[in-house]
Amino acid sequence: MSDDVLLEQLRPRAFAIAYRMLGSVAEAEDVVQESLLRVHQAVSAGQKLDSPQAFVTTVTTRLAITELQSARARRVRYTGDWLPEPLLTAPEDRRFADPLTSAETSESLSVALLVLLEALTPEQRAAFLLHDVFDYDYPTIASIIGKSEANTRQLAARARQHVHDGRARFQTTPDRHDELVHRFHAAAVDGDLAGLEAMLAEDVTMCGDGGGKVPALGRTVQGRHRVAKTLINGTRAFGGLPGVSFAAAEVNGGPGLVYRDAEGRVLGVMALDVVDGRIASVDAVVNPDKLGHLGEVGDAVALFAAARG
Repeated sequence: MSDDVLLEQLRPRAFAIAYRMLGSVAEAEDVVQESLLRVHQAVSAGQKLDSPQAFVTTVTTRLAITELQSARARRVRYTGDWLPEPLLTAPEDRRFADPLTSAETSESLSVALLVLLEALTPEQRAAFLLHDVFDYDYPTIASIIGKSEANTRQLAARARQHVHDGRARFQTTPDRHDELVHRFHAAAVDGDLAGLEAMLAEDVTMCGDGGGKVPALGRTVQGRHRVAKTLINGTRAFGGLPGVSFAAAEVNGGPGLVYRDAEGRVLGVMALDVVDGRIASVDAVVNPDKLGHLGEVGDAVALFAAARG
């Protein structure tokens, strides 16, 4: 097998781990490039890799732990709420899904889960993901993260309890995505407060990430009535901009929306997390720095300015 073919085979697994660890496409891509470079260097030096996948998993995880430690300092200084960079994971674009873990793709990629994982230490996050998502055993994980097996089990257990308490479980099916999204958006556009509230969980939350560059929610909104009113007002403001349209999309393995300008440039992405048939969280990313990997990005600020005349 050629070096290039091997690296391309390893890339999906490396990205799958790095993105779930970091919640950032740009940071994950940097980690992936460095991981694959180290594979290339090892092979070029004549090192025999009994399992290239195990090698890249180890390197990627260790690099991601280091990157996450420094990324956290940056996120503390972030303007407004921080959300993961959204991925469009429709069937026609599987660049971001590891085929070896396709059964867990939707749940382990959800924005709601990634937000919960932000509260974990890098080692807890790694132990949880490697065991619960990528199905590695504890002795292997312990060697990867440099902890004892007993400590590794504790790290994963604490992380698992945090995730369980956070109720980040994705419980809808792909064939219901479009229907759910269109009902949700229609209720917001029509100002149907009662209809929108009926779709929301009682303790639903809504978070907006503009990064201080595009108008967004100043803080997280919670509660069915408050979220429904915020959605209606926000949809009127955003949807009222000239040429803006929306399309249902699979966002991080779940239902969502992509907003675009008249030229088809991305303006924002909204992810919906569904629990027990109701929307439990609404997360909207409009920070242009977090949308560039999805294609050309529009200028929402200019559109708002033009709308104000």
